[in-house]
Amino acid sequence: MGWYTFSMRVLAIDPGFDRCGVAVIEYVAGKEHLLYSACIETDRKATHAARLATIGTTLTDIIKRYTPTALGIETLFFNKNVTTGIKVAEARGMILYIAEQHGLTIYEHGPQEVKVAVTGYGNSDKAAVYAMIQRLIPTVPQKAKDDEYDAIAVGITTLAQHGRNR
Repeated sequence: MGWYTFSMRVLAIDPGFDRCGVAVIEYVAGKEHLLYSACIETDRKATHAARLATIGTTLTDIIKRYTPTALGIETLFFNKNVTTGIKVAEARGMILYIAEQHGLTIYEHGPQEVKVAVTGYGNSDKAAVYAMIQRLIPTVPQKAKDDEYDAIAVGITTLAQHGRNR
């Protein structure tokens, strides 16, 4: 039946510590299909370890439920707050570990790479990226948070670079 019958299911992550965007997307019959998206929010009053555990447990449950074959994750973007950057790096490391433990193929994407894959332009603003996501995947929940959109964009990038024409 041709190459459009191939399906790659991607767990896509916009890594964060307070909020971690998550999406499960697959490419079937020439289209991206959103199977799941959410924003994992951790309790700011909980310990650092407990917050990491919340993210890890939730991701493990998502992997067991949706059985992705790949992880698409955005590379770390350091802003001026080093403490936050370190916490996000720790969460990202844990996410990579969980993906490896579940046998997922790991693909990492930089912010400009994601913008190019979604909009065709590496300096697109968030509004342009989100508008294109809505055109590509009209089933994105209306109340989706920025972190969810960012995860979906990472998933689209992974599929565009690794999940088509196979």
